[in-house]
Amino acid sequence: MRLGWMARPDASRAALAGLRDDSPIVRATTARAVLSMPSEEAARALIPLLQDKDEFVRQETAYALGLTRSSLAVQPLVAALERDKKESVRGAAAVALGNIGDEAAVIPLAARLSARIRASGLFSKITRGQKAENEFVRRAAAHSLGQIRSRAAVPALIETLSDARAEDDVRREAARSLGLIGDAAAVPALRTALAARDPYLSRIAYESLLKIAPAEASRPL
Repeated sequence: MRLGWMARPDASRAALAGLRDDSPIVRATTARAVLSMPSEEAARALIPLLQDKDEFVRQETAYALGLTRSSLAVQPLVAALERDKKESVRGAAAVALGNIGDEAAVIPLAARLSARIRASGLFSKITRGQKAENEFVRRAAAHSLGQIRSRAAVPALIETLSDARAEDDVRREAARSLGLIGDAAAVPALRTALAARDPYLSRIAYESLLKIAPAEASRPL
């Protein structure tokens, strides 16, 4: 931890040995301690730990890879998002992909977001046969899609926002992300959400409409 706090590349390199330590807590702590190295160097050192036998190590590694902002981490994180059996790791991978902001993550993130709802078109093919996803993972996926700001995410976000069965937090993140992306296709769904029973969702929908189509925004009650 102290080596990481020094925020120096040579200190992070000195900490690298901790990634191979027998103790999971040391490996997990080291994942953050190596982040002062150049991003690609740090990513190369961290990627193998996405296969660690310990859940917490994999989770902290995923978060750390997001902080590297390295494109090298995108595909390994997508694999963790799609295949890891632990929701904490999948959620961390979703957060990390949003921090990196690479469009290659849009379809995998949209697939996790749509895993609970009945999708249509492209996303029906992606999600067919998948099990329902955990709320934290879906919320993280919705948030990350807003960070990436790709129009390819709009159909999945609209469908999530329009699904009354979806968790409130997930719908709020979908509404917020639609505002960040700024595609006019989201206006009808956001207009409908203005009347939502959840006052926080209604407010976020209003704020998103102000960004996309101010004339369509009316203040929620």
